[in-house]
Amino acid sequence: MSSSTNSASMRIESLLDEKSFVEIGAKVTARSTDFDLKQNDTPSDGVVTGYGTIDGNRVYVYAQNPAVLGGTIGEMHAKKIANLYDLAMKTGTPIVGIVDSQGVRLQESTDALNAIGQIMFKMSMAKGVIPQVVAVFGQCGGALASVAALSDFVFMEEKNGKLFVNSPNAIEGNYAEKCDTSSAEYQSKESGVVDFVGSDADVYAKIREVISIVPANNDDVALSECEDDLNRKVEGIEGCVGDTSILLSQIADDNNFVELKENYAKDMVTGFIKLDGVTIGCVANRTEVIGEDGKAAEKFDAVLTAKGLAKAASFVDFCDSFGIPVLTITNTTGFCTCACSEKKLANANANLISVFANCDVPRVNLIVGKAYGSAYITMNSKAIGADLTYAWPSAQVGTMDAKLAAKIMYDGKDADTIAAKANEYSELQNSAESAARRGYVDSIIDPADTRKHLIYAFEMLFA
Repeated sequence: MSSSTNSASMRIESLLDEKSFVEIGAKVTARSTDFDLKQNDTPSDGVVTGYGTIDGNRVYVYAQNPAVLGGTIGEMHAKKIANLYDLAMKTGTPIVGIVDSQGVRLQESTDALNAIGQIMFKMSMAKGVIPQVVAVFGQCGGALASVAALSDFVFMEEKNGKLFVNSPNAIEGNYAEKCDTSSAEYQSKESGVVDFVGSDADVYAKIREVISIVPANNDDVALSECEDDLNRKVEGIEGCVGDTSILLSQIADDNNFVELKENYAKDMVTGFIKLDGVTIGCVANRTEVIGEDGKAAEKFDAVLTAKGLAKAASFVDFCDSFGIPVLTITNTTGFCTCACSEKKLANANANLISVFANCDVPRVNLIVGKAYGSAYITMNSKAIGADLTYAWPSAQVGTMDAKLAAKIMYDGKDADTIAAKANEYSELQNSAESAARRGYVDSIIDPADTRKHLIYAFEMLFA
């Protein structure tokens, strides 16, 4: 049997723990014989389904086989996936789909169309109940793009993966060579649908990492043994204010930060860490990306963008659904002033505020830089329900930069007066100390002790 014929099984074996896979529905074949389908052998109707384990954690998994009718979705193909969802929901188990399909099976027409609709229904019912992962290794077009977007996490192979609602050549004024809107690069950087892009091995590793760190279902608690020192000092962490993905890895158990959507809206960081073995969802402002050479590869203003707000809201919503505590790292001076972001900014900001305000999970906010104006309110402030707020001594909390505030309040005054009033404003209104005196900051902490304080905070909130 050729490797292409066996690709679905091989992919499942590459993902799961060795010899853990148990197949379900292996004998299922297509029922329709119209349009010469009876001349085709359709083993498993083009999709392998079953269950196994990832690092000992049980998962249900399906993988489409492009060697069988192009991996197209027909009635029985979809029925197998829908049945897998029923089992996953009944047992409270995550589900992983490996997609490589030419879409809806034309020979089965409305039967196939209804079948893919049933998959979408099952996925919608599973939303917020069990984690759903889709990995795109081949074509994922048309309705299947919505199947991917309905999942909680989307991983995509960097070369052969293609995800699209409309093919690039069907978009007016575009073609694949000009802008491949179906590519992994486009879908991870521009649309934000894809959480991670990499080689086959990279994708398998990332799926395993995510499955191992999130709860199995919305009644489960993601706990593991922690061998890292709970009181470990993190010296020099002040230098990570710009690239908060590094900051998060520094405070995490074993320095492990699982970042998601790292290519999309890079001004906002989202992902998971563990603190004393407890999974914590993290949302952080970022003003620079530090490259492997230790230098800033990209820089951003300390502002909230519409894309960044949407990215954060979706992530916090997932955490709330699965009982995952949320940590925010705040360093923002306001909102993006570009016309492109302005079109969606108010709605995106309102959505994140609403998501935070309606959270039932423990929430801690750490101010590491500036926290100005209504942008600060949005970033999980006490005003919208944060349980605890910490600040580093150098943090600034207030309506705006002290110099700008002094210029507005003392318009027309000489430079010396404005400078003096700016210093006064900074001390009385903009410092972490002044915010603490008013109860908006619960504690001012030494940056090196950040890990210790956060661990104790979440342990207290869990009690």
